[in-house]
Parts: sequence; structure tokens; C-alpha cells
Amino acid sequence: QVQLVESGGGLVQPGGSLRLSCLASGTIVRFATMGWYRQAPGKEREWVAGFTGESSSYYAPSVRGRLTISRDYAKNTVYLQMNALKPEDMAVYYCNLKYGTSAYWGQGTQVTVSS
Repeated sequence: QVQLVESGGGLVQPGGSLRLSCLASGTIVRFATMGWYRQAPGKEREWVAGFTGESSSYYAPSVRGRLTISRDYAKNTVYLQMNALKPEDMAVYYCNLKYGTSAYWGQGTQVTVSS
């Protein structure tokens, strides 16, 4: 059974940094399409960043240059390094994994950007 567990969220001041982690079990990150999404209160869930297998990473225009997705195959973990955070980045961040016709979500981790 595939499970995704996010961690690393918290409270940070504008301009600060956080690193989110997504630990996958029951599958292999290397061969999957992975992504980070976020959902702010009252808004739709939106795609933030991702990659397919061992391909290059891709970013939403609103986060390009500030957020970086990476993966550690040995740890079967995907990361989202978030720098220069803005109040509009505040949301619950979700890890997503797609493999074949199946898709899986983590439980989410809250990121709060406030002074």
C-alpha cells in the first residue's frame, strides 16, 4: 500500500525559508510522477512543482525561482525547499504521487507565513 507522509511545515516570517519533506512507502519515487500542491483557505488546490521519473523539474510561475523540488532516491523522499516566502504562499501543502493509473496524496502540512 502506498503511503505519503509530509513534514516540515510551520510558521515562518515573510522572506524566510522552510523545507518540506515527503516520505514515500510502498512504491519507488524514482519511477513515479511526483508533485507538490497547495491549498489556501477558500481556494482550489493548485499544482506548485513536480517532475516525472528522472526528468527535469517544473514549477508554477508564481513560485519559480523561490521554490525547488528535489528527491533523494536512497531515502525515497521528495523535498520542497521554499525560500523568500510570501504571505500568499501560506497554505496546506500536499505531496502527490502518480504511478500508472493510480494517484496518491499525503495528509498535508501547514505552512503559515506571517510576521
